[in-house]
Amino acid sequence: MSEARSGAVVVGGGLAGLAAAVAVAKSGLATTHLVPKGPPDRRTSALMLPSVEYLETAGLVPDPAAIGHKLTQIRIIDATPRLIRAPETLFDSAEAGLPAFGWNFPNVKLAEAFEAARAGLPNLTTIETTLEDFELGGDGADLKLGNGERLRTALLVGADGKKSRVRESAGFRARENGHRQAALVCDLDLERPIGGASIEFHYEQGPFTLVPAGGNRANLVWIDDRDVLRSAQEGGKDNLALLFREKSQHLFGRIELATPAHIFPLSTLSVDIAGANGVVLVGEAAHAFPPIGAQGLNLGLRDVADLAAALAAADLAKPGFARPLSEDYARRRAADLLRTGTMVDTLFRSLLADFLPTQALRAGGLWALKLVPPLRKAAFDAGMGVR
Repeated sequence: MSEARSGAVVVGGGLAGLAAAVAVAKSGLATTHLVPKGPPDRRTSALMLPSVEYLETAGLVPDPAAIGHKLTQIRIIDATPRLIRAPETLFDSAEAGLPAFGWNFPNVKLAEAFEAARAGLPNLTTIETTLEDFELGGDGADLKLGNGERLRTALLVGADGKKSRVRESAGFRARENGHRQAALVCDLDLERPIGGASIEFHYEQGPFTLVPAGGNRANLVWIDDRDVLRSAQEGGKDNLALLFREKSQHLFGRIELATPAHIFPLSTLSVDIAGANGVVLVGEAAHAFPPIGAQGLNLGLRDVADLAAALAAADLAKPGFARPLSEDYARRRAADLLRTGTMVDTLFRSLLADFLPTQALRAGGLWALKLVPPLRKAAFDAGMGVR
């Protein structure tokens, strides 16, 4: 069988993969996107303002208001019974002179918008298949696809998730730590709406977070021990609704489940470098965290933005362009990946810590964020991914 050629191949059909395929194709490279068949992603993503601005600039989401809901406040409530508790803390976007911190989007709607952007690019070919394996050579990679075809490419972009075949076959070193906690997600109908506020109730095993989804609808992300979540899920829809009302401290009246509850395992994953030898990693192929501080897809979109910048700075007509491009991308991503990974890991560990001095430091930190304007501004910037 003859071997087809492509200037770039993007592997992975998630949101980061779709965004990366559009960015690479817009650089002018003949691009092939490998998309394995999978179910629609029924979760939601809270995207901070810099991410939303990138989506608009890149033509991925022309009008955020058409598919998303504004996040104007972030409210943190310490619901633990600990001796040293943090104060209730409210961050308001108006305080920072912003119309919103970001937008909450259904992932299905984001995917539809990204697909529409992809469909308008004549140099982007989509193949519904997986990547079986590949070999790196001096001037590119030879790919073996799940449909039996072979493909040769100069630039390879791995956006194929935590179990990334691209990362593994290219020899990137990854560190992954599993957590005993998992995340339960579903949509809720509330008797009293939460407006534009994302509300985090912090419990000993993780946050119970409600994110506005328009009207009286909210998206729930509840992090707790896996056994606790499974037991709650097995108790049935009515018992879950009563439990949710209790964990939200009865602030929103009657609660009903609008969608089935699903449980996802949690782990932390990081790589030493995000690009080398003509291969780059974006999204969860390069990093994964518990859903604390809404950093997952936001970080993935910053990956894509830096990939677009590295493509714009490279001479794509020059033979062997992919190797220096991948090294440039790795340099651009290094500081952000380290900073964000450290921030999320520290937040998660401080919430779970039983060590009294650690609890005191966390409470003191929230008091400082509550009372010291420069620290609040720094927290705004860090949480939104301002660089």
